[in-house]
Amino acid sequence: MVLIVSLILVSMFVLWGALSPLGLASVMQFALSATIARFGWFYLLSMFGFLVFALYLAFSRYGKIRLGGEDAEPDFTRHSWFSMLFAAGMGIGLVFWGVAEPLSHYATPPFGIPESADAARIGLRYTFFHWGLHPWAAYCVVGLALAFFKFNRDRPMLMSTTFEPLIGKRAQGPIGKTVDILAVVATAFGVATSLGLGAMQISSGLHKVFGLDNGISLQLTVIAIAAILYLASSLSGLDRGVKILSNINMVLAMLLLLFVLSLGPTLFIMDMLTTTLGDYLNNLVAMSMRLTPFSKGTWIADWTLFYWAWWVTWAPFVGMFIARISRGRTIREFVTGVLLVPSLISFLWFATFGGAALHAVMFDHLPLVEVVKQDTSLVLFSMLDSLPWGTLTSLLAIVLVSVFFVTSADSATFVLGMMTSKGNPTPSARIKLVWGVLTALVAAILLMSGGLKGVQATSIVIALPFMVIMLMMCVGLVKALDVEANKLERRRHARDKLLERLLSERESSSS
Repeated sequence: MVLIVSLILVSMFVLWGALSPLGLASVMQFALSATIARFGWFYLLSMFGFLVFALYLAFSRYGKIRLGGEDAEPDFTRHSWFSMLFAAGMGIGLVFWGVAEPLSHYATPPFGIPESADAARIGLRYTFFHWGLHPWAAYCVVGLALAFFKFNRDRPMLMSTTFEPLIGKRAQGPIGKTVDILAVVATAFGVATSLGLGAMQISSGLHKVFGLDNGISLQLTVIAIAAILYLASSLSGLDRGVKILSNINMVLAMLLLLFVLSLGPTLFIMDMLTTTLGDYLNNLVAMSMRLTPFSKGTWIADWTLFYWAWWVTWAPFVGMFIARISRGRTIREFVTGVLLVPSLISFLWFATFGGAALHAVMFDHLPLVEVVKQDTSLVLFSMLDSLPWGTLTSLLAIVLVSVFFVTSADSATFVLGMMTSKGNPTPSARIKLVWGVLTALVAAILLMSGGLKGVQATSIVIALPFMVIMLMMCVGLVKALDVEANKLERRRHARDKLLERLLSERESSSS
């Protein structure tokens, strides 16, 4: 039922977007504006709450609980685990916004004078904020809940399963099905929109390097080729396809990062990284709670609330994927790994690319701000042109975005297959094929109809009820962890008693 209803709902929205993109966009924009205006405070408090909750789990008595039981061994090495976390969670977004977001904030900061030194400093700090601990805390909450119930309770890896400590067997009925369907729809729209952005940037890069016509035909060609690649990867299995591509991703991303860091304004980048990291940590709580009720400004709604809702729509997909690859990790290792490693890589990425772009604008007086205002997908390649071997690095960036595109779609196909096959950790090739083709069609139809923004708004509106679901997941997880921790403590106590008795018997026999 979850599969059929999800396919019908996604197909209806796609048909609406194809037949009436303006109608879809206007309705969804109205719903988006109403949601943000009325529930902005709820988004901010919930996202900060997820971060506090994740840290509490890591450093509480639950931190020693191992996913899969006391004797479970990790399925993947730490290097492969980190690579898959990084590729699935951020991927295309880092490349797309690495230059564009810091420059956008520099041109229009949340407060202060535009295109000033303070605007550059504040803009990079908020970029860290949007791509740092908060999104990974949302992924962490969902991933940890799914992993625990799957590996420690042997329950299906479904969102509805995490409700069993709260509502018992009713989690397997209509309530649970509704939760699962909502997660599938949110994931499908969130991933399709990101694939649309990836196709736009790849086509912009091909236009910049090879002079190809940057139109819908090129974008559709990119989607078609990528679909063939990610379907082949998905059908090859998690241990080969996603793992190999994620490791390739990490190598390509590090090569591009080291190139810009080495040949760009290295000292400026490192100074900016250090300053912004300290600024970010110092203002973390204040930024987490900042709204503008007196000035009625729209910056927070346009950026922070948008991002928070966007990450929540990605939480079912990324959470389920990292749950699937995290068997054998302790909760403390899971939380610290999921929170810190991708966040630190993101900080270094934005400091490097955003710092190089800001240096080019502020000191070399390059017109990158004008470029980002015209086309956000093109500004990365314009920045790379300001460095040596610009054509070569632009080619590397195109390959990197392409591999990220394939990896994200590959992971999404795998997770959607799990969601719609009763949580089966190895969904059938047929179901993965269905979702792989449908995801490509969604992205293609959205680009052809111009309804990308409308469906993007749809996924953000969907985030509101799913955020409520995530809060309930936290309550259910704590109840389940409390039972597990008490069981382990009783087991350890019994083991200690047995050891004391054996030692006592040995001493008696010796005497």
